[in-house]
Amino acid sequence: MGFNPFEEKGKPIDKQIRSWSELNIEPYDPESIDPYSRTRGILMNGIEVEASLFLHNFYRHTDDMELRRVLAMSRRAEQQQQKMVNWSIPAAETTLEVTIGYEQLAVDLTATMARREPDPYVKAALDYALIEDFDHLYRYANLMVKSDPKRAEAIVKDLTEVTPGRPTVIEHIHPFDTVRDYYDRGGADTLTKLHVATITAAEQQTMNFYMNVGNRAADLMGRGLYQEIGMIEEQHVSHYGALADPRASWFEMMVLHEYNECYMYYSCMVSESDDRIKAMWQRHLEDEVEHLRLAVDLMKKYEGKDAAEMYPKELPEPLVLAPNKEYVRQIIADQLHFTGDRNKMVPMKNAENPDRFAHYQEMVNGGRYVPSQSVITDAVNMNQRDYRIETEGEHPIEMFRSRDRVPSREEVTQYCLSK
Repeated sequence: MGFNPFEEKGKPIDKQIRSWSELNIEPYDPESIDPYSRTRGILMNGIEVEASLFLHNFYRHTDDMELRRVLAMSRRAEQQQQKMVNWSIPAAETTLEVTIGYEQLAVDLTATMARREPDPYVKAALDYALIEDFDHLYRYANLMVKSDPKRAEAIVKDLTEVTPGRPTVIEHIHPFDTVRDYYDRGGADTLTKLHVATITAAEQQTMNFYMNVGNRAADLMGRGLYQEIGMIEEQHVSHYGALADPRASWFEMMVLHEYNECYMYYSCMVSESDDRIKAMWQRHLEDEVEHLRLAVDLMKKYEGKDAAEMYPKELPEPLVLAPNKEYVRQIIADQLHFTGDRNKMVPMKNAENPDRFAHYQEMVNGGRYVPSQSVITDAVNMNQRDYRIETEGEHPIEMFRSRDRVPSREEVTQYCLSK
C-alpha cells in the first residue's frame, strides 16, 4: 500500500516546537556525504523557505484573526524545520562548494521530473530550463578551478556530468518571453501540480541564494558570474512560477503546499542513505501530516470543500534523485537552439520577434566582457583546456567538443539560427 497523508496521524502542532539543542544539529561531513543527501538538503531548504514565504503572504492578505493565528503557528513550525535542514550544511563547505551542490540538484531534480511529467507543455518547460542549469554547473565548476582548491568531482562524484549546456551567454531573454501558460487546476494531474510546486520552490531558493551570496566571491570574475547566473535564476522563477494556476484560492494553495511537503519529505525519507538525516526527514513528515490536516480543516471551514476528495488515495511514486546523463545529453542535442518566445519555447529561427531577443542580448552582453564566457577563457588560459566531467563520451554537439577555445556569442547564435 502507498502512503496517504490524509489518513495518517501527525504530531500535534503544539508539540512540534523544538528546543535550541534540537534545532542546532550536527552538520554532515562534507568529505563523506552522499551527493544526493547534500542535494536533498538543498531541495528541502527551498521547499521550507517557500512554505514560510507563502504563509507570510497568506497571513498579510486576511483580516480574520483566528485564521492569522493558525497560520502563524503553522509558519513557526515550518521555520524551525527550515533551520534544522539548512543548519545541516557545514561551515567547512565554501560558498562555491555549496553552489555546485545547488546546480547538481537543479540538473538531476529537473531531469527526473521531466522524465515523469504527464503534461507535454510542463515537460517542455522543464526540458528548456534543464540545459540552462546544466550549463551553470559547468561555469561554476570552471570558476572553482581558479578560486578554490577543490574540484567539482569531489562534490558531484560521477553522478552528474559537467560540460556545456545551452551557453549562459544566449540564455538571457526579454522578460516578456519568460511568461508561460498555466495548467488548469481542475484538470491537471496531481503529479503536474507537485512538479510545478517543487521546481518553483527549488529555483526560487537558488535565486535567493545567489542574491545573498553572490557578492561574497573574492574577485570581479566570480562576482560577475554570480550576478549573471543570478539573473537567469530570476528568469527561471518567472518561467516556472507562471505554470501554476493563479485562479486557485488561498486555501487551495495552502493544501497544495502542505500536500507537496508531505510528498517531498516522504520521497526524501524512502530514498535517504544516511540514517541520521533519514530520521530528520521522517520527523518532518510527521509534522507535515499535521500541517496538512490543519489546511484541510481550514478549507472545510472557509470554503466548504473536502480537500481529500481533490487528491488521489495515495501519494504518487516517490521522487528519487538519480543520474540522468543520457537524458540530459539528448535534450542538449535536440533543444540547445531553443529560446523563449512569449508563452512558447521554440527554435530560435522560429521566434516571432527575433529583434526583441537581439536587442535584449545587446543590452546585457554589450559591455567589455561577459562573465560566463570569461570564466571559461580564464580556465583555458590557466590549464590549456576547460574543466569537464564527460563520463559518457564527447559532447553531443560538435561545436562544443573543443576544450581549448570558447565559442563566441555570435558563433553560438548562428549555430542556433541554423537549426
